[in-house]
Amino acid sequence: MPRIERDAILGRLRGLIAERKPIVGGGAGTGLSAKCEAAGGIDLIVIYNSGRYRMAGRGSLAGILAYGNANQIVMDMAREVLPVVPDTPVLAGVNGTDPFVDFDVFLDDLRRVGFSGIQNFPTVGLIDGNFRKNLEETGMSYSLEVDVVARARRKDMLTTPYVFDVAQAKDMARAGADILVAHMGLTTGGSIGAETAFTLEDSIALINQISDAAKSVRDDVILLCHGGPIAMPADAQTVLDACPDCHGFYGASSMERLPTETALVAQTRNFKAMTR
Repeated sequence: MPRIERDAILGRLRGLIAERKPIVGGGAGTGLSAKCEAAGGIDLIVIYNSGRYRMAGRGSLAGILAYGNANQIVMDMAREVLPVVPDTPVLAGVNGTDPFVDFDVFLDDLRRVGFSGIQNFPTVGLIDGNFRKNLEETGMSYSLEVDVVARARRKDMLTTPYVFDVAQAKDMARAGADILVAHMGLTTGGSIGAETAFTLEDSIALINQISDAAKSVRDDVILLCHGGPIAMPADAQTVLDACPDCHGFYGASSMERLPTETALVAQTRNFKAMTR
């Protein structure tokens, strides 16, 4: 499938910003999810291993654990997703800490099959505590994800990395990232969503801090919000109202898992309510 050029994508997104319209990106774990998101007018689609796991009924954090080869899974998913959304930019989640990958070759492979850009997922940014410290100490650090984003930028691919704090926002801005996605943690709600999360108020404060940090490096960075308590359109609207430099929302579970759970349960109950 032909990929969509970075300049064309950014031109459209900057047009939305100029018109004060939100940018909306979404994760897709299946071809049907992607097709429905495109029909709804989504601006960007991202596919990565967690999409496959959550649509199989597992928690999204399965994508962080050793249940499969994340970079191979995203290539497998490409065959299902890319052909059904030829007019929508599709980005690949890349496991930038994988020590067995030549990323210059892998990024070229992603371009060849039709991906328009990348995101850093799985990401060690979701890991904290002593385990995170040990990862950083033993050569599996977030800085490797920054490096992959810089490599993709040099190959003229759109880059939309997850960032979790002010320092990471600055690092990714310096790496040339086009869009920073301020990640507020695992999405709440539904049958396999998180219960432990930031409050919406805490998220707003952190998103504004991330925005200020990114702008201190480059003033052309686009910012989206994602995750944690920002699960439904009303939540995202609250953030957009309170974060003047947040340009939109990226949803993964919010865009496919939660709507699927709601719709399937309701449809099944409607059929079970039939009489004879």
